[in-house]
Parts: sequence; structure tokens; C-alpha cells
Amino acid sequence: MRSICLLVLVFVNSWAFAQKISGVITDLQHDALPGAYVTNVTKGSHAHSDELGRFHLEVVGLGDTLSVSYIGFKTQQLVVSDLKGKLEIELAEHVVELSELTVTPDLNAIQALTKIDLNTSPVTSSQQVLRTVPGLMIGQHAGGGKAEQIFLRGFDIDHGTDFNMTVDGMPVNMVSHAHGQGYSDLHFLIPELIQDINFGKGPYNASKGNFTTAGYANIRTKSSLDASSIQVEGGQFNSFRTVGLFNLLNDKKQSAYLATAYNLSDGPFESAQNFSRINLMGKYNAQLGEDRIGLQFSHFTSSWTASGQIPQRAVESGQITRFGAIDDTEGGSTGRSNLKLDYIKTIDDRSFISNQLYYGFYDFELYSNFTFFLEDSINGDQIRQKENRQIMMATSEYNRSFDLGRVESFLKIGGSIRNDIVEDIELSHTANRVTTLEQIQFGDINETNLSAYAQWDIEMGKWLVSPMVRYDYFKFNYDDGLAGRQYFESQGIASPKLNMLYNHSSSMQLYFKSGFGFHSNDSRAITTGETDIILPRAFGYDLGFILKPTTKSFLNVAFWSLDLEQELLYVGDAGIVERGGETHRYGVDVSYRYQLTPWLFFNQDVNYTHARSVNDPEGQNYVPLAPGLTASGGLGVARSLGFYGGIRYRYMADRPANEDNSIVASGYTVVDMNVGYQMKNYTFGVNIENLFNTEWNETQFATESRMQNEPTSVEEIHFTPGTPFSLRAFIKVNF
Repeated sequence: MRSICLLVLVFVNSWAFAQKISGVITDLQHDALPGAYVTNVTKGSHAHSDELGRFHLEVVGLGDTLSVSYIGFKTQQLVVSDLKGKLEIELAEHVVELSELTVTPDLNAIQALTKIDLNTSPVTSSQQVLRTVPGLMIGQHAGGGKAEQIFLRGFDIDHGTDFNMTVDGMPVNMVSHAHGQGYSDLHFLIPELIQDINFGKGPYNASKGNFTTAGYANIRTKSSLDASSIQVEGGQFNSFRTVGLFNLLNDKKQSAYLATAYNLSDGPFESAQNFSRINLMGKYNAQLGEDRIGLQFSHFTSSWTASGQIPQRAVESGQITRFGAIDDTEGGSTGRSNLKLDYIKTIDDRSFISNQLYYGFYDFELYSNFTFFLEDSINGDQIRQKENRQIMMATSEYNRSFDLGRVESFLKIGGSIRNDIVEDIELSHTANRVTTLEQIQFGDINETNLSAYAQWDIEMGKWLVSPMVRYDYFKFNYDDGLAGRQYFESQGIASPKLNMLYNHSSSMQLYFKSGFGFHSNDSRAITTGETDIILPRAFGYDLGFILKPTTKSFLNVAFWSLDLEQELLYVGDAGIVERGGETHRYGVDVSYRYQLTPWLFFNQDVNYTHARSVNDPEGQNYVPLAPGLTASGGLGVARSLGFYGGIRYRYMADRPANEDNSIVASGYTVVDMNVGYQMKNYTFGVNIENLFNTEWNETQFATESRMQNEPTSVEEIHFTPGTPFSLRAFIKVNF
């Protein structure tokens, strides 16, 4: 009895005197690691780091063992020897070990998958950035300088209408763009600077507003460099690229670097693309006591010539080859400059305010010809889309963590104001890029978006409940230069959301996500009354689970549904609104990762979607170009070895190109491969696109067109051919 009482006394005494401990988690370059997981192995409590890398762990005693883990970094264990000081924990980058990946209440399945893939298959081009999202497919159809076409969850997103994109918090989507609503050109990003990518599918994140219906992506670039490097690569089709990363400063208090890239390529087309792009980016970060400040700038400019989309009949008749052109004077030029100031004000060890000021200048000029001689049998149907834009944006977000007994909670309250000033936005009928035959649209746009949101994450044992709400207010102004009139409109929209996670164990999680989202329509269509639905609403939900069937594998399955109030699409090519009506989509996403050996990884993603228009009769209710079945996967050899590499495939099934499925966009399977060798300060490698030289169509549209010698028009598939076998070799030197 005395022994039992003594044990109880010892337990009660140790619990009573257990305290909390705090610290900060960074990498070896002193950059914060947000979302790192800290577990008290002795007592079973846990915590995770905030955006500043800080954590607070309750119920800790002397001698307790802590385990600190973060995907892509070596797990570190330490014994608590002092409860008064603040822990400073530095984690070293390491090949992903799936055995060390623990299913935690705050684990984002898609983000975890992305980190695994980036660790084994680094991104080598700006196009590949988006392909890291499980289930997202892209296509290029204008010479490499135009933003990619995006497909996700049964959406033909065009260039970004239903997918919100940001880089370090800077907006990528362009509202009321000359070419299309939500236009998102990521080519100002240098892929070698990517730190990680935060993805989400569906309208379930309160901090993501306009265009967040199918999903969102926030790409975070590196805060510092561990070394300087120069990379040179070249390959087929007169392709050349060089990248320079220069580490200017890097210590515990401040860091700075400068990066530049230069691209050239003629492409596989008979008419050379003459594609060129110059990128420049710089970043400076400093710690001022407990506060942090950052300054970032970037600039890119690009020009190209395109062969455009060609009609199937012209290829089948032998009039042109797959890489020929009907009008080879398409193409254009574009550029963007970004300037961003970040200031993080630390209030105390549990709260901070993150502030951002952003200014961007953007120019765009694009020449296209989709219908050839349908409207103008003499001069052809070429169009010019042009604009000059300024973007000003300010955001602020308050973050605070709470410990309510053994319940941990996190509060976010944020807001932003964004103003787009678009001058001389134009749609004109032209000939050979030289002569302006008719101005179809011309004017100025001033569009403002104010937003506020709140999110409360409450962790109660195995449960994480996250109620959220967001409100957006828009003001649209359009000064029609042709009609000599000014138009005004405004509207607000509320978007409530609710996410719930249940952590059954360290190897299994169930989750339910739900919420409303929206995308705005073009100012020209809204203010002139072409549409009465200004902010079409979306509602969706995900029901899924994360499972580690074995210590070396990771499985994510999600069943989802998404409804759109109105499938509105502003067609910048014609200056009109296409109304697709109410739509309903549902599907299932399956992602699996398996570590076969310490250096060999297998990945597989399969995505199925059923997409239909709600109000149209059966057989006439297909959503044009909505992908039904997509898949991607492959094998990757991790970079920790001397040799590294991988082989990956992507697959898209046949899909309807029009509402009755009488015209079908053909599916494809394409295999890419990369291999390299890394030794000390030198890296050599080869990247191969389309390993088996598959004949495939990268983008396809059901288009009515007429060639010059045809008596009548024909509606059929028009396509841009996918890249044939293409090999690029590179050498990289670190110094």
C-alpha cells in the first residue's frame, strides 16, 4: 500500500510541476519552418510551429524526450534539460522518410503529397510547378509565352478563372483581363527558387477569395540561399536556358540574394517561335529584434511567335503537317514587375501581425486567329488583345495561439484591399500584326476588391474543428472609350466555411471540408449589363481520409462535390459572355506514395470527375472540355545519392468538346524522364520530354472556322500539338 501511495504521489507531483516549454524551429539557413510538429514522446502531448517557426508545448517536465519532425527534414530528438530557456532547433534537409511522416491533426494531405514529390522530383520549369498538384493538368497553346490552360476537378479553368494563384502572397490572377477572366501567368517565377507549395482543392480556405472554386495554390520562394550557382542548359529546337543564383548575404539576422534567368527556344514548329524570356528577382530579409522585415522585387519580359490552333481537317488532307500553321503571325509580348514589402510585428510569444504592401506593373499584347477567314474572307480574323495594368494591394493578418487547458486553438483575422487600374484595354480586328482594321472594345477599367476573413482552429484531443467566414466587396468601373460612356456597379458576397478533422491515430485521419466560394466576372460584362450575375457562387464539400497502410506508404482518398450557381465565362477573344448555366460536379481523388527503398519512391494519382449542366436535357448537358479521368505517376530516385532521376507519366482520357459530346477531344498518355549526377559542387543532368515520341494534342477546342479557299465553315477539333521527343542537357556549378 505504501508503494502504491508513493507511486501516486510521484505521478501527481510530476504532473503538478510539469510546465510548458517554447522554442523556434528553423532550417540550417535560419529560415522559419511553419507547420513543424513537436511531440512529447514521454507524455504524449504535441504542438506545431506557427508561420514564424515558434511553438509552445504544454505539460513538459525535465527529462522528457521531444521529437521534432518536418517533411523533407531529418527528424530530431532531444531531452528537456531546462524549462526556463527558449529552445532553438535547427533541422537539416534530408530525403523524405515516409516512416517518419506522422498523421497529425493539422496535416494538409495535398501539401504533404506535394512536399514528398518536390523532394524526389524537383521542378525544372514554370509549367511543371502546376503539375505538382495531384489531379491538375495544364496545356500550352500559344508559343510558350502565354499563360497555361488549366484543368482540375472537371473544370476547364481556361487560364485561371476557377483557380486562385499567389506567389509569396502576391496575386497572380488578373481580374478583367484582356484575354480572359482570372488570367494567371506564372512565368515571372524562377522555378529553382521554389521553397514549397501550399495547395488546396475546393473553396475551403478563408484566406483565399476570388477564383477559389476548384482550388488554390500559394507558391513560397526561398528566403535565402545556402550557396551561389550558375546553370546552363541546351537542347533540341534551338533551346537554351541559363540561371544564376547569387547569395549576397546570409546570417542569423539578415539574408539577401539575386537571381536571374534567360530562355530561348524556336520550338518544334515549322515557323520558328522565336521565344525569349528574361527573369530577374531579388530578396532581402532582416530580423529587427522580435520583428521581421522583407523586401522582394522581380521583373520579367517575354516575346514569341505562335503557330496557333490548327484544324484537324487541314492536317488530315495534307495541307499542313501537325507542326504547321494556317496563320503563323500569331504571338505577342508581355512583361511584369513586382515590388513587395513584408513586415511581421511580434506582439508577444503567442501572437503577431503579418502585413504586406504590393505594387505591380503589367503589360500584355497578344495576337490570335482562331477562325481564320470565317468573319473576314479577305483579311482574315486575326485579333489583338492588349492592356497596361497597375495592381496595388495591402493585406494584414492577425495570428494568435491559445491554450485552453489541454485544448489548443489558433485564431486568424485578416483583411485586404486590392485595386486594379487597367488602361487602354483593347480587343481589335487586325491583319498581320500591322494593320488595325476595327476596334471592337477599347477603354479603361478600375476595379477594387475589399475583403475580411476570420478562421478559428480548435484542437480538442483527436478533433480539429475550423469554422471560418469571409466577406468580399467589389466595385467595378468601366470607361468605354468607343461609346464615350462610363459604367459603374458594385456588390458584396459572404462565404462561410467549416472544416473538421478527426485523428483516429498517428496513421489515420478522417476529414470533412465544406464551404462557399466564388469567382467574379469581367468588369466590362458586369457594368454594361451583359450579365446579371456578378459574383457566381460555388458550394462544395470533401469527405476523405489519410491513411498510412504501412510505415513506408501514404494514401489520401477524397470524395467531393461542387455546385456552381452559373458557369459564367467571359470570352475575351470575342468580347462576350458565355452562360453555361448551373453545373454540378462530383468525383473522387486518390493519391498514393510508397517508399520502396531509402532512395526509390513510387507515386500515383488517379482522379475521376462527373461534370454536367443541371438545367439542360440528358445528352445535351456535357460540360465542354471537362476532364473526366486523369492520372499521373512514376518512380523517382532521391537526390541524396550521387545519381538521381525519375520517370513520370500523365494521362487524360477522351472528353467531350461540346455539349452533346458529338465532338470529342482525344486523350493522351505522355512519359517524361530525367536523370542526373551530383558530386560536390557540380551537377550534370538530362531532362527528356515525351520519351516515347507520342503524337498527342496538348490543347483542343471545338471551333467553327473557315480556311481561305473553303466555301463554307466547319466545326471540328482545333488543336495545338504536344511537344515531340525533346532532350535538354544541363550543367550546374555551385560556388
